[in-house]
Amino acid sequence: MFRIKTLQDCQTAHKNYREDADRFWLELANDFSWATKPTKTLEGSFEAGNVKWFSDGTLNITVNALDRHLLRTPNKIAFYFEANDPQETVRSFTYKQTLERVSQFANLLKQRGVKKGDVVCFYMSMVPELIFGALACARIGAVHSIVFGGFSASALASRIQDSAAKILITNDEGLRGDKKVPLKKMADEALASCPSVATVLVLQRTHGEVAMQPERDEFLLENLDRQSVVCEPEIMKSEDPLFILYTSGSTGKPKGLVHSTAGYMLWTAYTFQNVFQYKEGDVFWCTADLGWITGHSYMAYGPLLCGATQVIFEGVPQWPDAGRFWQVIDKHKVTHFYTAPTAIRSLMTQDISLVTKQNLSSLKVLGSVGEPINEEAWQWYNNYVGHNNCPIVDTWWQTETGGILISSLAGITPSLPTIATKPLPGIEPQLMTENDEGPLCIRRPWPGMARTIYKDHERYLQTYFATYPGFYFTGDGARVDKDGNYRIMGRIDDVVNVSGHRIGTAEVEDAVNLHGALVESAVIGVPHEIKGQGLVAFAISTVPGLASSQVLMEVNEILQKQIGPIAKLERLFLVSGLPKTRSGKIMRRILRKAFEQDRKTLGDTSTLVNPEVVDEVYSVCLLERI
Repeated sequence: MFRIKTLQDCQTAHKNYREDADRFWLELANDFSWATKPTKTLEGSFEAGNVKWFSDGTLNITVNALDRHLLRTPNKIAFYFEANDPQETVRSFTYKQTLERVSQFANLLKQRGVKKGDVVCFYMSMVPELIFGALACARIGAVHSIVFGGFSASALASRIQDSAAKILITNDEGLRGDKKVPLKKMADEALASCPSVATVLVLQRTHGEVAMQPERDEFLLENLDRQSVVCEPEIMKSEDPLFILYTSGSTGKPKGLVHSTAGYMLWTAYTFQNVFQYKEGDVFWCTADLGWITGHSYMAYGPLLCGATQVIFEGVPQWPDAGRFWQVIDKHKVTHFYTAPTAIRSLMTQDISLVTKQNLSSLKVLGSVGEPINEEAWQWYNNYVGHNNCPIVDTWWQTETGGILISSLAGITPSLPTIATKPLPGIEPQLMTENDEGPLCIRRPWPGMARTIYKDHERYLQTYFATYPGFYFTGDGARVDKDGNYRIMGRIDDVVNVSGHRIGTAEVEDAVNLHGALVESAVIGVPHEIKGQGLVAFAISTVPGLASSQVLMEVNEILQKQIGPIAKLERLFLVSGLPKTRSGKIMRRILRKAFEQDRKTLGDTSTLVNPEVVDEVYSVCLLERI
């Protein structure tokens, strides 16, 4: 796989792209195994919403992720499976074993009537069978739709109904810390309104008692074991769909983003290799669930395309105690650790000896994903986990982009606290403003971008290309410095205009979090009759019984010192939690609706990890405004 090894290589890659983009992309494409090598690169445009990549090429992505590695390293470990319970024996799978299990899964799907183009839905915990199943779909040309195992039955039902999935694959129960999640029970509830599903395959993870519906439900493993370990790959066109992944919008039903085969393959491999600087013998660990794009791109596909060894983790970072991440790193000699700022902030509040008693000397690279990382978390991560010796790649990208667009390259380009830094070669960002801060767009298509919203191309066009014709609108705001480094300021509606001054909520939150009694905060803009907008914070405190008025006064003193008087908060609400998606993003639109006491236009909340806090923030806002 094409690899940038030096700063000069990076500069040359940017230059080659600028001078001859077609040649740049074709040289990257030549690193893969094709049934028919492509001669075409980009076709179509943002304006028309008809982007295609490598359209005359044919291939199968699993040949590139699995088969080709068997020629050289069949016995190399592809995955170590670290179970929820640390006492459970670690399972490992070589590339040869992984291909065999994927082939068995693919043969089972075919036996159950799945054909090229059919949609297969997964509703599972983080177990190896989930990855094998997704790759099995790709092996036979089916489209996988993975729904996070923490979603409700209604959220699962809406996604199955939209995709018209033919088969559902689930667990009896999922394991998360000391809890058992009744996945099959919730799946049954969802399927009551999903007539498209003809077959349900159930993985017996806990061997808990579940209801099995005759002629529809079957146990997965006993059927897998009967299948042949050989399955010939289906040859796919470059633009054939690979998967659908649902992501929430502020209004309306979740968007089923469709990613195609060849462009996504190239982009995940290219970004994995160059951002993380993975080398032979390294061990990569992405802590995301496969139900999110991070798990798709930097677990199921990117690392395997590059022949990497990975850790798959079923559990949660604070069980049995908050030292679990650091224990797993030492146990498997993890070299590359990729996690979310929300996890880092939660672990910062724990006994520091849980970190310091572990060696962590195997670590080479640290990564951050999901939201802009604040200064305090960055420094803690750098000091205590990386021992000031590991570059931190603060990666910016989205479900829609398919892979990383802006990031430092580990050990090659500088890591800067709270700053995503520069675009990768092949990416052309554009701020839609006359100064150095504004809405972030991308000027030209890249191979990994989503091609459409499933069964709703018009919504795709309106969401991403109508606001700034000729550009992909990310929905995020950014600031660029004189050296071309980008700091992501958060969603556009999270950039507040106070008395004509644009203030990024991430910047304010960084300062709010410096208060010794606050763990985490979220800042929103609210209408203000003099300033246009004022700033309001919701914050989690570690000290019980604090008066919000006292904290507000102290926080405003910090804000004046850190940013200036323009950043003064109008209100501060102390809450036990902030509404977050499973990928760690704070749902600030919910906080705005709570402040306004508006429930009628609350919108989709199906991606929340903690839906119970919604009522709390509404109540706190109501009580403190009386």
